[in-house]
Amino acid sequence: MRLFLFDIDGTLLIARGAGRAAFRQALERTYGTAGALDVYDLRGKTDPRIVWDVLTAAGVPGEAIEARLGDCFEAYVRELETILGDGHVVELMPGIRELVGALSARPDAVVGLLTGNIEAGARLKLRPTGLLPHFRVGAYGSDHVDRRRLPPIARERAARLVGRDIDGARVTIIGDTPHDVDCARACGAVAVAVATGQYPPDELAACAPDLLFRDFSDVAYALAALTSCAGRRHTEPDSGHPPMGPVPRPTVE
Repeated sequence: MRLFLFDIDGTLLIARGAGRAAFRQALERTYGTAGALDVYDLRGKTDPRIVWDVLTAAGVPGEAIEARLGDCFEAYVRELETILGDGHVVELMPGIRELVGALSARPDAVVGLLTGNIEAGARLKLRPTGLLPHFRVGAYGSDHVDRRRLPPIARERAARLVGRDIDGARVTIIGDTPHDVDCARACGAVAVAVATGQYPPDELAACAPDLLFRDFSDVAYALAALTSCAGRRHTEPDSGHPPMGPVPRPTVE
């Protein structure tokens, strides 16, 4: 059995600034300040880490942050639902619908999420795509502030689902940032990087992922590579596959 864990923002989809806008409103309403959120690098961070980093930098005491963290995320979810329900377009990345569908149809695979989004936010972003039923397990920013602590949570949930443990070497973590590669390395999983977020291919290649894609538009190739990779470093240019072309730089939530 294999476990495939996808990041959301920049990997599965782009929500065109919805997450940052919802955070800004939630922080201002809950704590009276959004600090330097507008220039904070959200890429690869868990939602709780974003709140702690931004508010700590703004001088908000830790006990005050902790005391109202639940209220902040309740406000965030309300704001995000309003933004996404007001004609805001969530766009899937190339090939994602077909790739996720093909992986989830395999009897030897479980497809899930490993994301810095809190669970409620993840579900809101994915709801317009129709892909939620494919993700049978997940580990979220609401489970732990440290992204490195999420893979064991996902594995435990997958084990309960299928009735047996899935070895760490049979877990594949797919994301668009160096944080995703680091997360995979920390737990012995296969690290897959895709340059559909704001990190260009050369920066992702420097992290030495096991697989590196420009995008997943070649679904057949991506599916074959993902299901055969056993931890060997492999990139499209070195594989004989067509070289990676220009990569768009969408807004990452």
